[in-house]
Amino acid sequence: MESDHDIKTRVTTLEELKVQRKGDDCLVVIYAPVASDLGRRHVLDQEVITIGRDRENDIVLDSDSVSRRHARIEHRDGRIYLTDLDSTNGTYVNDDNEPVRDCQLRRGDQVKIGDTIFKYLSGSDVEAQYHETIFNMTITDGLTDVGNKKRLDQLVQKEIPRAVRHNRELSLLMVDIVHFNDVTDTYGHPAGDSVLRDLAGILQKRLRPDDELGRYGGEEFAAVLPETSLIGAVKIAEDLRNLVEQHRFIVEGEQIRVTVSIGAAALKPGMDAKGFFRAADEMLYKSKNGGRNRVCPSPAEVIQAGGGEE
Repeated sequence: MESDHDIKTRVTTLEELKVQRKGDDCLVVIYAPVASDLGRRHVLDQEVITIGRDRENDIVLDSDSVSRRHARIEHRDGRIYLTDLDSTNGTYVNDDNEPVRDCQLRRGDQVKIGDTIFKYLSGSDVEAQYHETIFNMTITDGLTDVGNKKRLDQLVQKEIPRAVRHNRELSLLMVDIVHFNDVTDTYGHPAGDSVLRDLAGILQKRLRPDDELGRYGGEEFAAVLPETSLIGAVKIAEDLRNLVEQHRFIVEGEQIRVTVSIGAAALKPGMDAKGFFRAADEMLYKSKNGGRNRVCPSPAEVIQAGGGEE
């Protein structure tokens, strides 16, 4: 039978092993088509590490959007460099729409290969960075880097009592890309991912510091707008719709037009989080059925209903 001393000694040894790995740079999977891959850590402890679809690579990505030998990571003069190996679909770093050929990786960089996104962790506190990354993955959409549905649910559940307690306005927008399947069917899923990331950036830039954007699921986003009446939310929604309509999305070197439908709702007495989302979703449904690329309700409808004050 093992004594308490034996157990304690073994735990100490494991902690020592963990400390030895703290300085190891690594790539962490923060977005992947297979959920079981999320959070997987690839330690960059070899001079050269290859990434690709072929089983002989050090990091294997089983996807048709990944070339057999797609990219290489190597140590040069104490730094980590990423090199694309003439892949078909390119290798991307952060929000740059242009594929990289050869670049130095810096702490926190996001690397997109096919439909997988890695986050590069480096430094003496890699272990702490890793756990922070894993936590953020639970509330952040790995593709667009905005909040996910869980984060939106948590936020609305927190904001509703605050709005009621202080007698403040609170509104919610639901945003849906019009005919998004046409983009993926025509250009492929990597192109669809690119559109989603660009759209999130466009929406974020127009929203105010206290507003919060999240990806609700698929091609649908939501924005929580504190201190905002329904007419104020509708005006913001119209700005967002116009910005998206005027933007030209670049897909495989080609400019394409993308539009959105938006539904808006304001918090009403007795409404809980589920009812709040349902109200905004009903407006989104009405917007889509009314011709798409529009905001529902319209500013005129809000004013007519007596909700014209911002």
